[in-house]
Amino acid sequence: MDKKFTRRQIVRSAAAGLLFTVTPAAFAKAAPQFVAVRIWPANAYSRITLESTEKLQYNYFTLDNPRRLVLDLKGVQLNEVLQSINSKVQRSDPYIGIIRVGQNTADTVRIVIDLKTDVNPQLFTLAPVANFKHRLVADLYPMHAQDANDPLMALLEDYSKGKISNQGTGSSTPPVQPPPEVPKPPKTTKTPDDTPPPPPTDRKHHRQPIIVLDPGHGGEDPGAIGKSGLREKDVVLSIARETKKRMEGMGYKVYMTRNEDVFIPLGVRVAKARKLNADLFISIHADAFTSPSARGTGVYTLSTKGASSAAAKFLAQTQNNADAIGGVKTGGNKDIDSTILDMTQTVTNKDSAILGKKVLNELGKYNKLHKGDIDQANFAVLRAPDIPSILVETAFLSNPEEERKLSGMVFRRQCADAITAGVRSYLAGAVLASHVSRQQPRFARQHHLG
Repeated sequence: MDKKFTRRQIVRSAAAGLLFTVTPAAFAKAAPQFVAVRIWPANAYSRITLESTEKLQYNYFTLDNPRRLVLDLKGVQLNEVLQSINSKVQRSDPYIGIIRVGQNTADTVRIVIDLKTDVNPQLFTLAPVANFKHRLVADLYPMHAQDANDPLMALLEDYSKGKISNQGTGSSTPPVQPPPEVPKPPKTTKTPDDTPPPPPTDRKHHRQPIIVLDPGHGGEDPGAIGKSGLREKDVVLSIARETKKRMEGMGYKVYMTRNEDVFIPLGVRVAKARKLNADLFISIHADAFTSPSARGTGVYTLSTKGASSAAAKFLAQTQNNADAIGGVKTGGNKDIDSTILDMTQTVTNKDSAILGKKVLNELGKYNKLHKGDIDQANFAVLRAPDIPSILVETAFLSNPEEERKLSGMVFRRQCADAITAGVRSYLAGAVLASHVSRQQPRFARQHHLG
């Protein structure tokens, strides 16, 4: 039987056929459009970020006499955004001189970067995340470390080669060993919490404590941003610098994971602390929450078995997203003896909790506490298996009142005072191990020794 069509059906059928024929052309992939260019100069390395509507296709090579990095972008057209790239270069940039850009062929844009010194360029693309579209990142690392006492340069290079995991373990960091039995020390009079530990009298068994301060975020990753535009990365760097001054005044040896506006991957932050044989690791933040009513200071320790509160889980997720926002190559050494790692981590977590409570009590003198005790969550930056580590949330930038406090130096210095006092109190009840190897815990806590 012949199938009959109504006029409406015929029109619909024709329309569908027309759609089918035009769809491939209509939905052809658009050429990438540049929406932003950013340059982040730092002593550790300089970063160039090209942000576009679509993923960029590229190749690059270096030239000598003079030193240049040449970057060719395929299938794109020059626009005003990209033409402004040289205006982003700062005179103080240690690696980049000037940048020239032009339409090299009909569909290729060439960028020529004049270099001030020999660099090891690392280029990679990033998929859209947070408020960012597609990004092409060019990290310009120095060929040789400028400070032999600071392993950051070498660690960054190892990380780019996938040699460092997000636990800070790998070929460039000392191995993790099971915690040994520590002999019971002779009985001594306990130092009061409000006084500094006595100066070392026996160089064989006493040494200068090593503390690593970790100002969160940096560079491409601003962290939380308050309503007034106050950026977390700037606030916490200021607090960390103030804390460093106070701790050094007490005789502690203090390093920072970053001391400038530069992005450092989470795994590298942990690896730096382990490479320095740190006794303590303190990550400093000023985060935000979904509601502006959230307020208060908090201290967090590592938990791999789940967060102790919904807020802790939320904050851990936002902090762990730093690598995706800041921009890192995928990879990382995952070949770790998990049994040994867990044994060591259990001991470390106990010390982290004691340190966290000491610091939290001191912070409570200057601001309302988010809750009366430390919180726990799986923060990537706290995963050093053999270093007592805490994360300090000084206050919430998402809360208008606390944003005002964070904007001034009075509260920042109070935070530095509190962190320093908490560390001093913790060290007063600890016996430093005499060794400098990362093969056993750096501290033997008196309460562990009976």
